Amino acid sequence: MTAIERPGSPMGAGWDVLAADGTVVRIRPARGDDEPALTAMNQRVSDESMYLRFFGMNRAMADDYTHHLTAEPGGHVALVAEYGGQVVGIASYEALRTGEAEMAFLLQDSVHGRGIGTLLLEQLAATARENGIERLRADTLGENAKMLRVLADSGFEQVRKLESGVVELVLDTAYHPATLERMADRERAAENRSLQRLFSPQTIAVIGAGRKPGGIGHELLLNIVKGGFTGSVYAVNPHAAQIAGEPAYSSISAVPRTVDLAVLAVPTEQVLDVLAECGACGVGGAVVLTAGFSELGQAGRELQREMLTVARRHSIRLIGPNCLGLVNTAPEVSLNATFAEVSPMPGTLALAAQSGAVGIAVLEHAGRTGLGISEFVSLGNKVDVSGNDVLLHWWGDQRTAVIGLYLESFGNPRKFGGLARMIGRTKPILVVKGGRSPGGRRAGVSHTAAAATPETAVDALFEQSGVLRMETVEELVETARVLAVPPLPRGRRLAVIGNAGGAGILAADAAARLELELPELTPAIQEHLAAIGAVGCGNPVDLGAAASPASLTQALKEIVASGEVDCVVVNYAVTRAGNVDDIYAAIAAGSDQADLPIVVNCVGSTHAAPEVALADGRRLPVYPFPESAVRAVAHAVRYAEWRARPQGVVPDLPQVDPSGARVVVRHFLQRNPDGGWLDPQQVGVLLQCAGVRMIPVATARTRAEAIAAAAEYPVALKTAAPGVVHKTDIGGVRVGLTNAVQLGKAYDDVTTAADDPQVLVQAMAPSGTELVVGVVRDRLFGPLVMAGSGGVLTDVLADRQWRGLPLTDLDALEMLRSLRCAPLLAGYRGAEAADQEAVLDVIHRIAWLANQVPELAELDINPLVASPSGAFAVDTRIHLTPATPEPDWYARHLRGE
Repeated sequence: MTAIERPGSPMGAGWDVLAADGTVVRIRPARGDDEPALTAMNQRVSDESMYLRFFGMNRAMADDYTHHLTAEPGGHVALVAEYGGQVVGIASYEALRTGEAEMAFLLQDSVHGRGIGTLLLEQLAATARENGIERLRADTLGENAKMLRVLADSGFEQVRKLESGVVELVLDTAYHPATLERMADRERAAENRSLQRLFSPQTIAVIGAGRKPGGIGHELLLNIVKGGFTGSVYAVNPHAAQIAGEPAYSSISAVPRTVDLAVLAVPTEQVLDVLAECGACGVGGAVVLTAGFSELGQAGRELQREMLTVARRHSIRLIGPNCLGLVNTAPEVSLNATFAEVSPMPGTLALAAQSGAVGIAVLEHAGRTGLGISEFVSLGNKVDVSGNDVLLHWWGDQRTAVIGLYLESFGNPRKFGGLARMIGRTKPILVVKGGRSPGGRRAGVSHTAAAATPETAVDALFEQSGVLRMETVEELVETARVLAVPPLPRGRRLAVIGNAGGAGILAADAAARLELELPELTPAIQEHLAAIGAVGCGNPVDLGAAASPASLTQALKEIVASGEVDCVVVNYAVTRAGNVDDIYAAIAAGSDQADLPIVVNCVGSTHAAPEVALADGRRLPVYPFPESAVRAVAHAVRYAEWRARPQGVVPDLPQVDPSGARVVVRHFLQRNPDGGWLDPQQVGVLLQCAGVRMIPVATARTRAEAIAAAAEYPVALKTAAPGVVHKTDIGGVRVGLTNAVQLGKAYDDVTTAADDPQVLVQAMAPSGTELVVGVVRDRLFGPLVMAGSGGVLTDVLADRQWRGLPLTDLDALEMLRSLRCAPLLAGYRGAEAADQEAVLDVIHRIAWLANQVPELAELDINPLVASPSGAFAVDTRIHLTPATPEPDWYARHLRGE
């Protein structure tokens, strides 16, 4: 095998990727039948490029090397780039020694400047890393400025040396944080160019627009026209000359201008032919409203695959199928290409929904509450454009301040998490995740696997990446209203003020539930509030039912200027004695100079406006219930805290042995090809490779062996019967055994209870807090690390936290601090504190092992005893399975079916 040396590689037949200009390139392994195409490319390459690649003008040398890469087996890998129906580039490496290879590139001159060289480099490095190559070397002429710039700008760590006009370069194939950030920047730029004609078209064709009102195509065309689209719109219908006042044409090829965006509302069986015609006419993007694809089963999935193939062949970006359409409220576009009755107003919330109905519900509720939309897209079946694509698109969009997503599935959750971590540093991401039923709970033998529900991975992903998970679409809208109005809260201190004492109490109760602080205001502030007329001055502040608008303004200014709180909820009950407009004006006057978030709860008026307008253009959100207002503020506080914290780093662990771990795994799977549970000795060796301290343990099958295994007392004796997880439940554990007589009796009792002669004899662990630390591998999300209360409390308390990889120092610290048993680790009621650094070290080492050993399916340390002298693994179970090749989750490639 020439291109990828390991069978079953995730690259397979290759990936579709976006060039820098937004068009589609295919990167794939070179094949034996590529030789003619590569030889032809050699002839198209300029003399200068040939010289810079081969240090000479001998084209025969290029043809010989092409033959070597495509026809001769050996320690080399070659990838080709296809663009516009031609092979236009090749990247290769030749193995030099263990962990090192020499790389080379050749690119057709006509595609220079499109970023194809960088795409080849990224994928070549990923393939090399997959094959155990840690460093790629290259000798490049100093005058080859273009190639040197590609290498320098790649983001991969590298070392350079110039000697005799040749730059000797060594490139590290690992994904370092800077590498991933640089790749994301390039992907964002390419994605924006690729989606430009979808979201900001100048010409639109609605294909399948009917003549009669009520049809999807007809209604969507009306929305485009009535929405004031600034470009040109055409109807395509072979049976009409005009529809909804717009010119109609028999086919897309008959439209007099090149079309940027085609909206397809044709029968399912016509979609492929219409899409192919769009491609031939240079259409840049398509929205397929038509249903009848993957949602109907295997036949529909095959049809959807064919549709994607057609779109990629013509570099068409595709939304749908089975979707509602899209919206862009930018004044220079003003596009409502949906068939919904809702007409969103301009604003700062960008929204993507996998369900059209949910999308309509969000748009309707946002409009009712005064929240405007920057862009909206109904993703439908996500055949091409996905949640990750729109995240990249909205990352740099100046009109978008908040991103909202309704998702029912993840195509590439690990990439989603990486993008969300970067995007969330500047824009909050709010997600409603559908499909939360417990029916998908996977069966598992270990405590860790049994505790891992389908939502465990999602919660861990969101927690680490700063994503705010919303329970309902209403909650999404209500939270977005707070986040859309700067500034963010600087802390958790909340003030509640108003004329409605009951509403203030409800707000205070909600704040306590959501872990916000309601500090009692200082005596000086309370005196000022009392002078204004407040009847309750501590916090909540009750101005009394007869409070005037002027007193509300004064009190609000007093609290805002005090510096004693970070956010404010204004509760106001409207009565016949008051005027809503006057109250809103009073709130605005008291909030104009505020540099903290203020939200309003207006009670008792069905006609109150959903926002309070400030002089500087900001608009404070108004909620009908105090709990809703406080909940939205609490979400804003959580986001602000996440955004303000450092990003953390993955620790560089000493005393780990990756090669030793591989030996253990390889030997085990050679004897157990289908995988299985490691025996205690194998477990001990693998933990030792990870640097985890384990209480020594010996295996015995007879009473005499058990007594002989006790090197010194006291000891514990436990059953080693296969399949027993909860040993204490069957009487399978005895601890604190101080002599051979006790040990012998314990052996008799335990083996009788377990009906199995196998036991473990182990030295007693130091006293401390019992924890559980584990790993379970999810097919999509990868390894999930768990930490929680251990021993017999594991299932009783369900006190556990989950995180995915990569696991930073801050991720692990938050896991530990979030546990309900955390006070015990700190030294509860005078007890000596446990060595928490040692616990964190174990968590990181288990994460390291999960990353190093893809065969690790389940790992369970229960208990891990956290004592003042360290953290010790007492009982550990490890399950290995044959590893299946995984995709490179961070590589740049388009969604594939």
